[in-house]
Amino acid sequence: MAAVDTARAHAQAVLRVRGIALATAVLPAAAAVVLLAGRFTGRLGAPGSADAAAWDAVRWVVCAVAAATLLVAGLAARAHRRAVPPQTPVVPLDRAQAPELYRLIDELADRLAVPAPSAIALTPDCDSWLEDVPPARPTGTGRSSRHSPRHEPDPPAPVLVIGSPFLWWMRAGELRALLAPVVAGTGAAADPDIAAARRFLRGLDASLDAAPGPGVVGAPAPAAPRGRRGPAALTDRITRRLLRACRAHSAELERAVAGWASEQARAVDYGLRIAAQEQVGLAYAGWDRLLTRVALPAWRLGRHPAHLNAGVVAALTELSRRDRLADGYGSRLGDRPACDLLEEPGTVDEAVSLLAAELFFGRPASGAWREVEWTDYPAEVVDAGWRARATALQSALDRLAPQARPGAPTVTRLLGRLAEGGGEQLAAALTAELARTTAPAPLLEPVRTGRDLLVDHVTAMVCCAAVDTAGATPGLDWLDGPVLLIGGVRRTDLAGPIAQAVEQGQDGPLRAWLDAADVRLEKPVRL
Repeated sequence: MAAVDTARAHAQAVLRVRGIALATAVLPAAAAVVLLAGRFTGRLGAPGSADAAAWDAVRWVVCAVAAATLLVAGLAARAHRRAVPPQTPVVPLDRAQAPELYRLIDELADRLAVPAPSAIALTPDCDSWLEDVPPARPTGTGRSSRHSPRHEPDPPAPVLVIGSPFLWWMRAGELRALLAPVVAGTGAAADPDIAAARRFLRGLDASLDAAPGPGVVGAPAPAAPRGRRGPAALTDRITRRLLRACRAHSAELERAVAGWASEQARAVDYGLRIAAQEQVGLAYAGWDRLLTRVALPAWRLGRHPAHLNAGVVAALTELSRRDRLADGYGSRLGDRPACDLLEEPGTVDEAVSLLAAELFFGRPASGAWREVEWTDYPAEVVDAGWRARATALQSALDRLAPQARPGAPTVTRLLGRLAEGGGEQLAAALTAELARTTAPAPLLEPVRTGRDLLVDHVTAMVCCAAVDTAGATPGLDWLDGPVLLIGGVRRTDLAGPIAQAVEQGQDGPLRAWLDAADVRLEKPVRL
């Protein structure tokens, strides 16, 4: 149990920093009280004595320092007390929504001999952690800890936050094994010294608007926000000094807590945990690809796929079918998935999917999201996205036209511009058009050059023409996102000819591709 003792020792070191700060704040006041008492008892600078004037001067100076110190300490204490550590946006799960999942976690906590989490929540990310619950105000009835010199309230059990992709992709047994070290962390969270140290550090971080991420307490805080002056700047300076004093102990505390939890969980499903860890990397890769290739095109149009977690299962299943490195993963699908531990997985998936859209993209331009089912995705997202990009490309072409005269939205006009060597000018005009009409996503948005944007928009224009004139249809690939289907078969040979047309002005290969697909170049595209 060396990790336990190490964690408590570093927690007590953090609490000693808190105690030293408190003692420093009250020391001048204590000195002032002594000097005033000496004055009234006649022991220090009695009236009429030779040293009375000197002692009076000392008393005035010490009392002034004490008043200033208490004022600054009061301001700092109020800032720390009022600061609210940020809570990670999650989808809470009531026990009625997931009784089997709660039962699994309760049994796991009982086997680990630790307190069960107070609640369970889901996050649209490939991670799991314990989210501390802000404690209630002390009422004077809290029990005293034999480890802590102060009367600290009993810390509430933390909330178990589970990454939703794990819940859908993992099997029930794998999820139990994966969460064992996380749930074991409730043992440390229940320790009064560790809980008090974490509360102190979170208060410091929150007062600087620099609270650490999940599972990291007491990370180094950045400088105070620009523009803070007067008392706020002074309290921020004090807070940063306290954080610096606690930094090393905070890091060692969390490292020891992690070791403590790992030791406790070692006896529970250790072999299965090793296999489950392999699924973590796969789930992360599938989730990231689903968000960037499939969800992001929908979010740009103000629509959010209603069942992202079901989609990641489809994407990872497709990956296991295509990639020989993933052989064996598909055989797991015969076991019970962890999402079966929910009463209504579809409803929970909808809530998590909406949270993912708001976290990773933000609010849509229309102000409200519109749900889209996977069956409607090709028509409402793929085709609509192609039309939107074709419209932007047509506007860029019009801006480059002589005297800005609009022309027909045809592939012939586009290819003529590219063949004339106008790719760079068109890319610049397109970039300006997009900067004027669209806002970038706060997350997941890759850095795109003007040439990359032009390739995307030329592809969209060609796909629209193929749909309008050659009987092609929009489709969805779980790993690659929007695709073009001709005769029910995905066409993957379009990227090369388009790249040649955009980058080199050679439209011959693209014209040959369009002729082979029976696409009519002169017919206006429906925008």
